[in-house]
Amino acid sequence: MGLRGYCYPDVASLGQTSLDVSRMGLGLAALGRPAYINLGHAADLGPDTGVDTLRARAHEVLDAALAAGVRYFDAARSYGRAEEFLGSWLADRELTREEVSVGSKWGYTYTADWRLDAEVNEVKDLSIETLRRQEAETRANLGANLGLYQIHSATLDSGVLDDPAILDELARLRAEEGWLTGMSVTGARQGDTIRRALEVGAFDCVQATWNLLEPSAGPALQAAHEAGLGVIVKEAVANGRLTGRGDVPALVDAARRLEVSADSLALACVLAQPWVDVVLSGASTVAMVQSNLGALEITVPAETLERLSGLAEDPEHYWEERSELPWT
Repeated sequence: MGLRGYCYPDVASLGQTSLDVSRMGLGLAALGRPAYINLGHAADLGPDTGVDTLRARAHEVLDAALAAGVRYFDAARSYGRAEEFLGSWLADRELTREEVSVGSKWGYTYTADWRLDAEVNEVKDLSIETLRRQEAETRANLGANLGLYQIHSATLDSGVLDDPAILDELARLRAEEGWLTGMSVTGARQGDTIRRALEVGAFDCVQATWNLLEPSAGPALQAAHEAGLGVIVKEAVANGRLTGRGDVPALVDAARRLEVSADSLALACVLAQPWVDVVLSGASTVAMVQSNLGALEITVPAETLERLSGLAEDPEHYWEERSELPWT
């Protein structure tokens, strides 16, 4: 399908898997619940955050992404009603697994009950009991559309990569359901977690944070790519910090010189990494999707990449600052 004003590349396989994906995907973390940590999220959603209103918004943004050529959509059990919104949209549009690819994640439970003032928005539990409960919930929401099932925010400390019950259940889902298996990673030791996953050898895909402020997982992601795993990059604009509303004037200045938006330049810098299969847009508005997709038109000059590489922060500092972002 054609892209409005853009030259969108054809879909390609996710790593060495059978799952077809577009270079840019859409993550639903900011679309499935009324509060999230992206800068300006409350202003983007506006005062009406009722379930029906957010469902309509999610469908609108999904429609815009699909029309623009996006063919990979990423959700999670903890993204409020994101799976439900995505599943109803897929059914309404009569989209099949042959037309779009869908991934979701298990391991966090949404606990805010649609409140904007919840003290705790989600709870992490990477146990076999959570996996078995949430795989059934995901199956109910996404049915035959699901192609990739991922551990949500795996870390070395969680022990999930060394849990035989978890690994056996994921292997069963792969064999019986046809779901590819993957994991998302988080924290300053993302690279170590990815390397451990490569040693375990049970995964088809890894999803990690990589952006101009936090590029420390790059070598491990390169190794995953070379091992044949698909590589999906999340949080490419650092929850809004790497946009025009963020706190990185050097990026805004570089974007102005290139006559592009700051967010599209930040995403283009991710796409410039040779080991990336998909970079996720975390858009919560149609305008944001369209701006993000501008990254596909940008060839970042080598000198700009070199200059912007100087924005990298100490990983511990980056993740501490991220943990302090408010839910709005």
